[in-house]
Amino acid sequence: MTMTESAISGRRNARVTIDRTRQASGDEARRRAMHAAMTAISELGADRIRMSDIAERAGMSTGHILYHFGHKDRLLYEVLTWSEADLRERFRTDLALLDSPQAKLARFVDVYLPDDRTDERWALWTQVLSRPLSTDDDSAGLVSLTAAWEEILTLIVAEGQEAAVFVDLDAVDFAIRSRALLDGLALDVTTGSPRWKDRSINAFALAALERELLV
Repeated sequence: MTMTESAISGRRNARVTIDRTRQASGDEARRRAMHAAMTAISELGADRIRMSDIAERAGMSTGHILYHFGHKDRLLYEVLTWSEADLRERFRTDLALLDSPQAKLARFVDVYLPDDRTDERWALWTQVLSRPLSTDDDSAGLVSLTAAWEEILTLIVAEGQEAAVFVDLDAVDFAIRSRALLDGLALDVTTGSPRWKDRSINAFALAALERELLV
């Protein structure tokens, strides 16, 4: 699944000097911390960041970060949830500018798959999934993130069926199969499989989906 521009656009910004006389509070603090976490993930990798790295980039104290999130695992989980929502919102905006179901399907593949093995979004997924989840609600939250992508793909397929450019199949089942395929291909990319060195994984994935869909 490429991190959105807004979710990562600040990653190269200069670090903010901590003003210990005025610490951010509430929603402001959470937004700053999550932006800073994305910056740290981009610069250091999701597996190497410390709460102090996030605090430095947010212009906040480490204690303040801990107050709002408790521990690194919680922060990573919330950053993932936030960044996925941001990506989906921007993707929906992109879809409105595309004039065919085929173009929307291709865009879905491009957005969902990682650019390369250092892709920040997929690195974040890997880190969150490698840690024990705190509650059943967290588990349900991760399921809802993947389900949201399936819902978008289902709508794209239904639109293509209505336009008679996609075959009449169960769009929901297709979306489930396709997301599983894309997740497997993403794992290939993030683990550095050499098979994609000289070929496009996006083209491969799109061709696989189109074999099922195109009339």
